[in-house]
Amino acid sequence: MNIIFVLIPIAILFVVIAALVFFWAIRSEQFEDLDRQGSSILFDEHTPEHKSEHDRQP
Repeated sequence: MNIIFVLIPIAILFVVIAALVFFWAIRSEQFEDLDRQGSSILFDEHTPEHKSEHDRQP
């Protein structure tokens, strides 16, 4: 029964840490614009093609 006196403060500590991490994520805008990240894989990137020394024509 004495283990309850150890487990309850540990559980409360875990809940407090989880809440702090959650509110930090909200304040630092980690959850903003979730739709763009999900659909960005569907579109091609417009990056310039770089040719290496081996690929260049003489």
